[in-house]
Amino acid sequence: MNSEEKTLVEIIDDNNQINLAKYINYVSAPQAGAIATFSGTTRDTFEGKTVVELRYEAYVPMAIKNLKSICSAARSSWDLHSIAVAHRLGIVPVGETSVFVAVSATHRADSLDACKFLIDELKASVPIWKKEVYSDGEVWKENPEFLERRLELGKDGGCCRRKIKIAAHDKKSCCKPKVKVEEAID
Repeated sequence: MNSEEKTLVEIIDDNNQINLAKYINYVSAPQAGAIATFSGTTRDTFEGKTVVELRYEAYVPMAIKNLKSICSAARSSWDLHSIAVAHRLGIVPVGETSVFVAVSATHRADSLDACKFLIDELKASVPIWKKEVYSDGEVWKENPEFLERRLELGKDGGCCRRKIKIAAHDKKSCCKPKVKVEEAID
């Protein structure tokens, strides 16, 4: 079996939940001594606001292409047996999974490191967009990983003529930085 056959990438249509067992079973193998997983779920609050649901949209052909490329990059960095990545589109209510990553390897370090790499790269570069719907409004959200990548590209002479400043929250939080965009001065 070649590496393409040991990689499962899926974008799940609206109103269909991610079957976690399906992806764990896919990466399971007798030679795999470790399976690492990440399950991203909708939480009920964000910065004091009540979250009702998340809504995801994607440019599916490019999302799948990017996900396969990220999986290939993971294989070139770690000794992996199988990879499965699924991302859900449409409405994802509180408590349900929107993204799932499963990675198997002979040893735990490879599976854990690759799993973290895969979710971080997915959030930084895959064209999937998230809207948080609150009890009192809604907002499209950019992933901090995407903003950091965009900042890196800007420093390297990327196409943007904007400066992106990342300001840290006053308190420790899992929700990463706030972003301020300023026009560049030539």
